Amino acid sequence: MVDAARARKLADRIQRIVAEMLERRIKDPRLGFVTVTDARLTNDLREATVYYTVFGTDEEKAGTAAALESAKGVIRSEVGRQTGLRHTPSLAFERDEVQDNAQHIEELLAEARKSDAEVARAAAGASPAGDPDPYKTPRDEDEEGAE
Repeated sequence: MVDAARARKLADRIQRIVAEMLERRIKDPRLGFVTVTDARLTNDLREATVYYTVFGTDEEKAGTAAALESAKGVIRSEVGRQTGLRHTPSLAFERDEVQDNAQHIEELLAEARKSDAEVARAAAGASPAGDPDPYKTPRDEDEEGAE
């Protein structure tokens, strides 16, 4: 087991190395507009998962995933060279779903706002079904003395 702080620093270093490799050295035409969002290492530093986002159609996203898989060996060797680890972690690329989830949440919030506006519009001219003041009011002192 490795210290969590060391693993996090190494994961950040791997994230920067992969992003730099994708920007400067990997020239695959299938590679779309890719942003490396995060990298995570297992506690034994043997496996690294690199999360990325990519813009485009589903076909372009699939092409980017294929390009990353084909460049995995070159990227891993560069990670090993720059980190100086005895065992270079194996890399796995996963598309980061944060953007899709955020967009879905925004759509749900827009629906909720629309529904709230409709309820507010319907309630604007409405009056209560029973008494306007359904709470009991305290009795006057005169009424208490009469009893």
